[in-house]
Amino acid sequence: MSLDIRHDKEAQQFTALLEQEDIGELAYGLPEPETIDFQHTFIEEQHRGKGYAEQLIKRGLEYASSHGLQVRASCPAVARYLEQNPQ
Repeated sequence: MSLDIRHDKEAQQFTALLEQEDIGELAYGLPEPETIDFQHTFIEEQHRGKGYAEQLIKRGLEYASSHGLQVRASCPAVARYLEQNPQ
């Protein structure tokens, strides 16, 4: 199934929707003008293990790259992803 990822700048999060159901999010903060800090990744339990968190993280990193932001990873899931996928 296709995951729809929406970015809400006011809430500072990317939301994962599956068949119009909110199944998770990637929350961030902007501690400095040129820095994005990914703080929290969550996927509903019944949807875990299907790669949805990775899709959220990739989308967040694409956003950071396209806006010239330095990435900080307070979230352990994002930190692990970056360790496993150095770009």
